[in-house]
Amino acid sequence: MSDDVKVQGEMEPESAPTSMQDLLETAEYGLKEVKRGDVLAGMILDIAESGILVSVDGIKSEGIISGEELSKIPRDVMEDLKVGDSVQTYVVAPSDRNGNVVLALTRTQSSRDWAEAEDLSSKQEVFEGTVAGYNKGGLIVKVGKIRGFVPASQLVTRGEENADPNKRLASLVGRKLHLKVIEMDREQNRLILSERAAERQWRKQQKEKMLTELKEGDVLDGAVISLADFGAFIDLGGADGLVHLSEISWQPINKPSDALKVGQKVKVQVLRVDPEHKRVGLSIKRCEPDPWSSIVERYKVGQLVEAQITKMAKFGAFARVKDDDAIEGLIHISELSDKRVNHPKEVVEEGQWVTLRVIRVEPDKRRLGLSLKRVTHGEYMDEDWRTALAEANTEESAPPEESVPLAESTPADEYAPPEESLPSVESTPPAEEASPEEHLPPTESALPPPETDLPDEPAA
Repeated sequence: MSDDVKVQGEMEPESAPTSMQDLLETAEYGLKEVKRGDVLAGMILDIAESGILVSVDGIKSEGIISGEELSKIPRDVMEDLKVGDSVQTYVVAPSDRNGNVVLALTRTQSSRDWAEAEDLSSKQEVFEGTVAGYNKGGLIVKVGKIRGFVPASQLVTRGEENADPNKRLASLVGRKLHLKVIEMDREQNRLILSERAAERQWRKQQKEKMLTELKEGDVLDGAVISLADFGAFIDLGGADGLVHLSEISWQPINKPSDALKVGQKVKVQVLRVDPEHKRVGLSIKRCEPDPWSSIVERYKVGQLVEAQITKMAKFGAFARVKDDDAIEGLIHISELSDKRVNHPKEVVEEGQWVTLRVIRVEPDKRRLGLSLKRVTHGEYMDEDWRTALAEANTEESAPPEESVPLAESTPADEYAPPEESLPSVESTPPAEEASPEEHLPPTESALPPPETDLPDEPAA
């Protein structure tokens, strides 16, 4: 006990004021006369094993909590008390033999906190509490001066299941959690709290609020909270929405985990809001440029491309264009070979890289038609030759940039040799597009076209 308390304890009986003096001083200084049962607010001045000294507003002397009243204070509450704390007290006696007001703490402070806990329990309200400590079974959270307990099983999973349990609980000390009272027993000094129950209720309230505020087209920041075969659930800050598998990426994927992981931060666009069923449809890919919007600028009919076979179906094979993962084209089964094909696996296999010909570009239908059999067809030979010549001229034959004035630059196809020096495109046509006999060059050294295309031989 402090010296102040000791001095008051050593006061001589005759130094205590008389009842008449008390009345006069009360009238002169505006002090109030206290009586048993009064509830008074005060501030702790000193704490010792023998008692707690409290300064109470509106009365002449300090109050003291000691003896039997001190022993009634729960140990956990006692440990939390410190000098300077504001407390609610209950007057046990207006004065002891030393003139101090005898106070009790348990009848006011503890009662008030339990009343608050009972109110939270009856209304099933979600409140925010700060983690004060932990033990091997869970977390300690204060509700006023009452120690509430959150079992580890009632904590929200945060992706640290494989971490050391004690380290995981220790990392939460000092953090604020949304909690809900799920069990209480005042006589047993038992107050059980749950973060899981609170989180479910809080998220439900937030979702209902968000459903009234969200609009189609809104772009929001979110985080992936879980993955399923059909899509990903995104936390929008209290409420959640679903990104369907088809809305995750412009690039074809087989499952959400191919592109996302739990905890990943993402930007999403609201596609639809369904207040009746409490659903929010989201898209990740629509926050990025649509590669199909500019496909006609990158691919032309007749162009050769390198692509990898990604999957096969009875009607054809799908291929992903090199360096353009978002674009996947279809090689129809009729475009795989000049021969009859019953299944694409007879010609290609998944993972195989092939050279293909672009035969159709349909951005409105998001389709790219490809062909394997037309890669060597004669109908594209002239175009392929000119493309190769232009590339060769650009890389090897083009004169230095400083020697060719910009105004007099010549198109690549004008660098071609004179027409008479070029080999005839029709001199060695492909088998399926052989030229009539009269168009063949009159030389015996030229290779004849396949027998099936030759005219009938004249009679001997």
